[in-house]
Amino acid sequence: MSPVAIGFVVYLIIIFVVGIVTAHLNKSLPDFFLAGRRLGPWVVAFSERASAESGWMLLGLTGLAYVTGLGDPSGTRTQPALWTGIGCVTGIIATWLLVTQRLREESARLGALTMPRFFELRFRGSDATIRFIATGIIAFCFTFYVAAQFDAVGKSLQQTFGWAHFAGVLLGAAIIVFYTVMGGFFAVAWTDFFQGWVMITTLILLPLVTLLHLGGWDGLADKINAIDPNLLTATGGRSSWQLLAGILGGFGIGIGYLGQPHLMARYMSIRSVKDIRIARRVAITWSCLSYGGAILMGLVALAYFGGGYFDDPERMMPQLAMSIFPAWFAGILISGALAAMMSTADSQLLVTTSSVSEDVYHSSLNPSAGQKHLLLISRLATLVIGLLAIGLSQLPSSIFDKVLFAWGGLGAAFGPALVLTLWWPKTTRNGVLAGMLIGFFTVIIWDNIPWGGYLYSLVPGFLAALLAVVVVSLVERGREAATVMSRQE
Repeated sequence: MSPVAIGFVVYLIIIFVVGIVTAHLNKSLPDFFLAGRRLGPWVVAFSERASAESGWMLLGLTGLAYVTGLGDPSGTRTQPALWTGIGCVTGIIATWLLVTQRLREESARLGALTMPRFFELRFRGSDATIRFIATGIIAFCFTFYVAAQFDAVGKSLQQTFGWAHFAGVLLGAAIIVFYTVMGGFFAVAWTDFFQGWVMITTLILLPLVTLLHLGGWDGLADKINAIDPNLLTATGGRSSWQLLAGILGGFGIGIGYLGQPHLMARYMSIRSVKDIRIARRVAITWSCLSYGGAILMGLVALAYFGGGYFDDPERMMPQLAMSIFPAWFAGILISGALAAMMSTADSQLLVTTSSVSEDVYHSSLNPSAGQKHLLLISRLATLVIGLLAIGLSQLPSSIFDKVLFAWGGLGAAFGPALVLTLWWPKTTRNGVLAGMLIGFFTVIIWDNIPWGGYLYSLVPGFLAALLAVVVVSLVERGREAATVMSRQE
C-alpha cells in the first residue's frame, strides 16, 4: 500500500470509529437531529464551519483562484476569488451576529427541531402548507448540494489514486451515508470537529509551504506577473460594470449564509446561549484563516505549475499536495479535501432527512409514531436521498456551479424570511411564505435566462424575497388594522 493510501485509510478508520461510537447516543429524534441541544461551543463552531465550507472551497475556490487569480482579468466569472472570500467572511460574521442567539432561543422555546417546523410553530402552530413548501425547497436544493460533494470525492480519489470517477463517488457516498445513518447529529458534529481541524491545517500549511518553496511572495509575484500582472490585482483590470458585478457576486455568496438550514441546525444544537460568544469567535477566526488559505493556495499553484496545467482545475489541490510533501503526509492533507466534502454532505443529508421524516412523515402522516420507528424512518430516508445524490453527481457541471445553484436557492428562500422573522415583529406567515417562493423561483429563473450569468442569481433572488416578505407583511398588517378599526366603529 502506498504512503498516500495509508494516510487516507487512517483517516477513514477514524471516521468509522466515530460513527460506531456515537450510534448508541441516539435515543430520540432530538438526539438524532440536534444532539439533544447539548454540544459545546468549540464543537458547534468547528462543525458549523466544516459543514459550511465544502468541496467547493478545497477544490472549487482553490481551482477558481488558480485559473483567475484574485480579480479574474478575463471577466468570465461573476465571482472573482478575492471578492468571494471577502464576501463570504462578511456573510459569516453577519450570520453569527444576526441569527445565532435569537434562533437558539426561539427554537428551544418553540420546541422546533427543523427550519420548516420553526416557521410553522412561530406563526400558526399547525401549518402544513409552510412546512411542506419549506421541506420541498430543502430536499430539492440539498440533493443537488450533496451530489456536488460526492462529485468532489470522486475527483479527489481519481486524481490521487487514478480510480474511475464513479468508483470514487460510490466509496465516498458509502462512507458518508454509513456514519450519518449510524450516529446522526452526534456523529456528524464530532466528525465535523475532527474534519474542521484537518481542513484548516490543509488550507494553512499547504499554501504556506509552497510559498516558501517559491521563494516567498516576491518569487510568487514574479512568476504570476510573467503570466499576467492583472492576476494579482483586486480589480483584475476589469471594466467598471464587470468589477461591480464581481463584487456583488462575491458578497451575494456571503449573504447566502443567512439562510442555510444545515448551519441553522448547528445554532439550534449549542448547549447554552452563553456559549455562543465563544463559538462565534472560533468560527470567525477559522473563516478568515481558511478563506485566505484557499485563495493563496490557488495563487501558489498558479506560480508553481503555470497556467493551463490542469484540464480540470478542481483537481489541482491533490496534485499540489503530492508535489510538495512526502506521500504519507500528502495523504493526510488530501483527506482535508475529503473532510470538506464529507462534513458538508453529512450535514445536508441529515437536514434533508429531518425535514422529510419529522416535517412530512411524523407531523402529517403518522403523528403517533414512536421514537424508535421515527429513527428507522430517518435512517431509511438518509439512504434514499444518498442514492439520489449519487445519480445527480454524474451531471456534467462543475462542483463550484452545482454548489452555487443550491446555495443560491436556499439563501434566497430562507435568508430574508428567517432574519425578518427573528428581528421584525411585523413579519407575517404569508409574508414568509411569499418570500420563500419568490426567492427560490427567482434563482431558478435567473439561472436560466441568457443574461443571467452577468450577476449571481442569489443577489436578485435575495432582494426579491426580502421585498416580498416586507410588502406582503405590511399589506396584511394594514388589513388587520383596518378590520380592527371597522369593528370599533
